[in-house]
Amino acid sequence: MNAVVAERVVLRDLHAHDAGAIFAYRTDPENMRYQGWEPKSADDVRAFIAELGAAEPFAPGTWYQLGIALRSTDELIGDCGVHVPQTEPDQAEFGITLAPAFHGHGYATEAIRAMLRLAFDTLGKHRVFGSIDPRNARSIALMRRTGFRREAHFVESLRFKGAWVDDAVFAMLAREWRAAQVTSPP
Repeated sequence: MNAVVAERVVLRDLHAHDAGAIFAYRTDPENMRYQGWEPKSADDVRAFIAELGAAEPFAPGTWYQLGIALRSTDELIGDCGVHVPQTEPDQAEFGITLAPAFHGHGYATEAIRAMLRLAFDTLGKHRVFGSIDPRNARSIALMRRTGFRREAHFVESLRFKGAWVDDAVFAMLAREWRAAQVTSPP
């Protein structure tokens, strides 16, 4: 996949040398609270990256994970996933994980905006959405900051880590994205 370049970050394919960084931030307790994938070792991460290398990016019914790297140094600071539902290939679901040391500096906002450009301008999607645990205040603030609107709040609708949890859905349509670009370009 061609890299998606933003002001300070780049969305790019993951590489085997990223495994240590991914393992470190994916196993951080702050991040693990809301993440479904908890790798057991850096080798697990390398195996995951190898599988991605053989996958067709953004194929319906799959998740495709991209690295979020600093544009200036290519240091991996997080990753983002794009899921294209099998039954709704004109839509995409987003997920994002950032290393805690990089929280609060606007990198996630830049990454989400780059993902929106990818989804709408490159992949031609009609709608993008995110499914968020309502207790995850940072992710909800990120969705609102990047122009997503809250579409739903489902009560105890997901079984996650052995418990029933709520699910908040935030979404944006391509026409909403385009209208926002006219009034306030990225």
